[in-house]
Amino acid sequence: MATQYFTYKGVLFPNQEYSPETLDYIEDQFQVRDDDVFSITYPRSGTNWMLEILSLIRCDGDPSWARSVLNWNRAPCIESKQGLEVALKYPTPRLLSSHLPLQLFPRSFQGSRAKVIYTLRNPKDVLTSLYHFSKALRLFKDPGPVDAFLQDFLSGSLSFGSWFDHVAGWLGLQGQENFFYITYEELQQDLRGSVGRICHFLGKELSEQQTSSVVENASFQTMRENQMSNGSQISDTIMDHQKGQFLRKGVCGDWKNLLSEEQSHRVDAMYRERMQGLGITFPWD
Repeated sequence: MATQYFTYKGVLFPNQEYSPETLDYIEDQFQVRDDDVFSITYPRSGTNWMLEILSLIRCDGDPSWARSVLNWNRAPCIESKQGLEVALKYPTPRLLSSHLPLQLFPRSFQGSRAKVIYTLRNPKDVLTSLYHFSKALRLFKDPGPVDAFLQDFLSGSLSFGSWFDHVAGWLGLQGQENFFYITYEELQQDLRGSVGRICHFLGKELSEQQTSSVVENASFQTMRENQMSNGSQISDTIMDHQKGQFLRKGVCGDWKNLLSEEQSHRVDAMYRERMQGLGITFPWD
């Protein structure tokens, strides 16, 4: 199992699939194009759900592309070695993804017209999903006891750094016309309305029928049945499929099955300390 990480400018990354050289290239040399669309998330915040939604919107609700091309080729993760290779060969317009915090994102994004969709999720559910996912993903070390993992989460000692820093950094872009954020909870509560808001941001018009197809094909159950989206094609060298599922539950509030009341209060305390200054009310507040 790959248990080793390296630190790049204060942020942890797994040795497998990532390198300082690639991150250097992404930050300083990767050329963002004005018609790029980026889906940005902290890990386990709805990454693959948003990629499925954007894939379907791009194809006017037609699921053929989403059913025939692996999601990491439809929207390559630019900071991974493999993802960067795909991104550099991707024809315009590109659909790209990233877990990078804002300070490590390509400098060429500044001043570009490229669009960013940032999806965030209740930090307790992120923590819970990450805890279970870390048991199966060989890129990450075993999470160990819940309390120890919670402490790593609160201190930012996990891959891609602190959730709090990640969210605060990206949401600092709110108000810019090429930045849009949405929560996992909003997608859960009103997927159809959320698809409409995303389309409006992208300048894309879909008919009622096309929108219905996006909603139907981006449902958790449909994604679970789609081998191009459900993680079943991830190499055994990267994920131990016997220890967990790529798409596990797709629900809100599962943290209540993992965290004690005291542990929940510790997340709440950190959340109040770090997030109050954003001036944003989230569905979980």
